[in-house]
Amino acid sequence: MKIFEDFFDAGGGGDFLGRWSHILFGITWIGLLYFFNVVQVPAYAQMEAGARGEALRKVTFRALWWFRWAALATFLTGIWLMSINDLWDFKGPRGTSIGIAALLAVTMFVNVWGIIWRNQKINIASSEAVAAGGQADPRAAKAANAAGRASRINTLFSIPMLFFMVFSAHYSGRYSDDGGALAAVFIIAVVIWAVMEASALGYIGGLDNAINKAILADHRKTIGAGFVYLLILLFIGFEAIVG
Repeated sequence: MKIFEDFFDAGGGGDFLGRWSHILFGITWIGLLYFFNVVQVPAYAQMEAGARGEALRKVTFRALWWFRWAALATFLTGIWLMSINDLWDFKGPRGTSIGIAALLAVTMFVNVWGIIWRNQKINIASSEAVAAGGQADPRAAKAANAAGRASRINTLFSIPMLFFMVFSAHYSGRYSDDGGALAAVFIIAVVIWAVMEASALGYIGGLDNAINKAILADHRKTIGAGFVYLLILLFIGFEAIVG
């Protein structure tokens, strides 16, 4: 069968199936991320506590199952694609672009399993206890806040991450292969990433610090900040520095 010929080579069946799977799982993951941030959170803010708790147990719980496993599948198929195409050196404009996208994607994956799901389990269990006539977990409010901040920073990162995933294969070849300039772009990306991730996790002034209140408290501002991050890397980075 043609699909199995040169299966483990770049451009072979494994490469194609890996790309298809990566896109499918990625759509599921990022689609649910936007559902949580753009639809669910604003809607829950308008609900009574009882209705919100029931939705948390019956809707969010199910959505989180698909969310976290789609994130894992996206991560694993991404590793497969980078391996089969030998993209680990991160050299040249394409490699720099992939490196930026990979940094953001891996951070988002770690946030899903290490922050969002871990804290949402506390929140959901607390809601279940209240529904059964028990007491709310005193950790629930902080856990919900921590999960919310991580979810918002993932939304912010998703915008430049998706751009540079596509940019790497379809446009990055137009730019200079200047190692020093490309390193400067990557450093800019890492500095912004580090500040925003540390802020979202509460390492800079707690979960309710000024950055989080200004950018992560409202999904519209979060999305706007994602585009700002992207435009800085594109126009200051690739356009002005790399050229």
